[in-house]
Amino acid sequence: MATILFYEKPGCLNNTRQKALLLAAGHKVVARNLLTESWTAARLQQFFGDLPVASWFNSSAPAVKSGAIVPKKLDATTALQLMIAEPLLIRRPLMQVGERCEVGFDIDRVEAWVGLASARDRISATYATLKSQDLQTCPQPRNPCQ
Repeated sequence: MATILFYEKPGCLNNTRQKALLLAAGHKVVARNLLTESWTAARLQQFFGDLPVASWFNSSAPAVKSGAIVPKKLDATTALQLMIAEPLLIRRPLMQVGERCEVGFDIDRVEAWVGLASARDRISATYATLKSQDLQTCPQPRNPCQ
């Protein structure tokens, strides 16, 4: 299993779910705060690779949602400068395993990269176990649920 450096926005519900999926697959997740990291243009560029500039951006960032920043109209240099100044603009998560860096959490892409099959197996096993149990009746009749 992989050790994944995972840059997140603390408290982000989707980042929490993404980390849970990686952990369920048996990976070690080293979470870092994307908002407080000391970013450089060169470091950020490693995560974006050949992706179009617009796909580097967090579409939920207030400045993007309001139209104050229009990612499709930006060149790479300007985009990176804006992200360094306001990390909330960076699409999440940023992940690194070894030398490979990725942005976002496309399930199929993450599956092909680090693997998530173990998570599916564990979830299926849990579902099968719970499905065969009585989930309606309190399991402790002497101490009923209140």
